[in-house]
Amino acid sequence: MRDATFFTRPASDWQRRYEALRASFVERLPDQLVAERFGYSPGYVSLLRHQFRHGKIDIAEPAGEGKAARWKISAEVRQKIIEWRQQQLSAGEIAELLEQEGVEVSVRTVERVLAEEGFPKLPRRTQLKIGRTIKGAEVPERAKSISLAHFEGKRMESDGAGVFLFAPFLAQIGFDEVLKKAGLPENKYISAQSYFLSFLALKLLGTERFNHVSDEHTFDFGLGLFAGLNVLPKCTALSTYSYSLDQAHITRLQEAFVNCASRLGIYNGSIINLDFHTVPHFGDESVLEEHWAGARGKRMKGALTLFAQDAESKLILYTAADIQRQESDAQVLEFLPFWQRVCKGVSSTFIFDSKFTTYPNLAELNLQGVKFITLRRRGQKLLTDAAKLEPWKRIKIPHDKRKYPNPMVHESRVELRGYEGEMRQIILRGNGREKPTFLITNDFDAPAELLVGNYARRWRVENGISEAVKFFHLNALSSPILIKVHFDLVMTMIADTLYWRLAQNLRGYESCDAPKIFRSFVRGRGIVDVRNGQLTVTYPKRAHNPILRAVPWEHLPQSLPWLGSAELNLQFK
Repeated sequence: MRDATFFTRPASDWQRRYEALRASFVERLPDQLVAERFGYSPGYVSLLRHQFRHGKIDIAEPAGEGKAARWKISAEVRQKIIEWRQQQLSAGEIAELLEQEGVEVSVRTVERVLAEEGFPKLPRRTQLKIGRTIKGAEVPERAKSISLAHFEGKRMESDGAGVFLFAPFLAQIGFDEVLKKAGLPENKYISAQSYFLSFLALKLLGTERFNHVSDEHTFDFGLGLFAGLNVLPKCTALSTYSYSLDQAHITRLQEAFVNCASRLGIYNGSIINLDFHTVPHFGDESVLEEHWAGARGKRMKGALTLFAQDAESKLILYTAADIQRQESDAQVLEFLPFWQRVCKGVSSTFIFDSKFTTYPNLAELNLQGVKFITLRRRGQKLLTDAAKLEPWKRIKIPHDKRKYPNPMVHESRVELRGYEGEMRQIILRGNGREKPTFLITNDFDAPAELLVGNYARRWRVENGISEAVKFFHLNALSSPILIKVHFDLVMTMIADTLYWRLAQNLRGYESCDAPKIFRSFVRGRGIVDVRNGQLTVTYPKRAHNPILRAVPWEHLPQSLPWLGSAELNLQFK
C-alpha cells in the first residue's frame, strides 16, 4: 500500500530527480538539505537546477516495459547483424550497411538485437583506433619503413610540407654519414634513419610535446614520407626508442653531427660561451636533484643540462644532461676533450659565469693552454677595496647598440686560492650595474676593450637557451618526461643548426631566429607529389615565396639519400 514515502523516498531515478527539483524550486529548501534528503551531493543539486532551467533534463516518467512497439527483425537480417559485429563494426555502422541494402533499421534496434545475441558493447573508439580519419582516409595500423615507390603516383596534401625545405641542407651536412658513425639502433619495422628523421621533423615544426604526434601529425602522409615511413610512429614508439639509446649512442651522434657541420665551416670556434640550464620536472621522481632555475628565480627539481655555444654563429655545438650537483664544476673539463677532437688547432676562449666552475679547474684549463674569461665572486671587502683603487681609465666597447659603451676599468694582477699563478683582473664601473664587476682571465695580451666586449656577449648563449625553450619546447619534457632529456637536447641542437643554414640562404633574414623563419617560410601546407621516382613539393602562394625562389637550390644537393637518392624538386607559386 502506497503512502507518503512514495514522495519522500522515491525509488526510481526519474522521480528522485523530480522530487529534488520540486523541493528546491517550490519548497525553496537549501541545497545541503535537498542533497541529504534525496542522497545527492550539493553540487549535483545545483547541476540539476541548471539543467532544468535550460531544458537539458527530462523528468517525465519513462514508458513502461513492453509498451513500446518493437521492430520485427527477420532471421536473415539478424544473421547479417551478427556477422558484421564479429568484424568489430559498431551498431551505427551496421545500421548504415543495412540501409544501403534497403533495410530501414534504427541504431537502437541493432543494439537490441546485439544484446539479445549476447554481444557486449564495443569500447569507445577514436577515429584513429577505428582505422580512418573523419574524412574517410585509411590509417595504417603501424608505422614502417617504405621506399619512395610505395607513394608512386600519389598526390598528398601535407600540413608539414615545410620540413622539405631543410632536406637539401640535411643532405649537405652528410646525414647518412652522421647516422653511420652514431650507430643508432633500429628494428625490423623502422630503420634508425627513419626514427631520427621522425624526431627531427617534430622538432623542425616546433611540436610542443612528442605525445602530440597522435593529435597533430598521425594523418600527415607527407611527414611520413619525409622520414621514409608510411606514417610517423606513435608517441609510445618514439618514447620507447629514445630510452633505448644509451649515453654512447647520443655522444657519438652529437660528435658525428658537429664534425660534419664543422667541415662546412659554420663554426668559428674562437669564442665558446658555456652555461647551465635546468629542465624542470614536476613529478615525484626521487632520483632528480634540485637545481637553480634562473627563468623561475628559484631552486626546483629538474635535470641539469649544459650548453656550449659558438659565439660568432650563435649555434649550440655541445650539450650534456643528467648532471649531478657534485659533477657540475667539472663539466668544463668534460667539454674540453670533445672540443679539442672536433676543432683541432683552433685556439679558443671559454666564457662562463662565476659559479660555473672552481679555481682549481681554471688552473687546469690554464695548463691545457685554454684561455678563459669569467667573473670573480665579490664580497664586501672586495667592493670596499675597489672603491679606493686608482687610476681608472675609460674604454670603448666595440659593439653597436650598447647602452653603456664607455665604462671605466681598472686593471691589475691577482692571485686566488686554488689557482696556481697570477690572473689578470679587470674591474668595471659605469656599465649599468650598481656594483663594480670583476672580470678575471688568463689572457694577458688581448686589449681590455676586447675582453670586456667578449664577456658582454655571453648573453647570446642565454638567448639560445631561451629560444630552445620557447620554440623547440625544451622544458615541455617536464611532466611527464616522455623522451630522454639528452637525446632531446641533441635533436634541438641539430634542428637549430638546420634553421640557421636555411636562414643564411634567405636574403634579408640571415640574422633571424628560428621562430621568425618558421612563421614566415616553414609553417603552412603544401602538395607532395611523387612521379617517376621524383619528389615534387609545391608550396601555395605566400608573401615570402619570392625570397624562397631566390635561394640557389640548384647549388644544393638535389637527391635524398634516405629515400633511395630520389630527386627533390621544390616549387613555389
